[in-house]
Amino acid sequence: MSQRKAKAENVVPAADAAPAGVEDEIAYLAKRHRVSPAIVREIMRRSGASERAAIEREIQKGKARR
Repeated sequence: MSQRKAKAENVVPAADAAPAGVEDEIAYLAKRHRVSPAIVREIMRRSGASERAAIEREIQKGKARR
């Protein structure tokens, strides 16, 4: 039982991971480029960039591959 409790304590909720302004930016980019917010978050995580222009370039690269 203590193992389950320890695992639950280590989990960080998604709301605490990013400030509210970042979530608004993610929602805006997802809607503008017609991709899911999860894809935008993954691009931000992989590239390490949080600038809108850098993320938009990565989204366009991904769309060009399709």
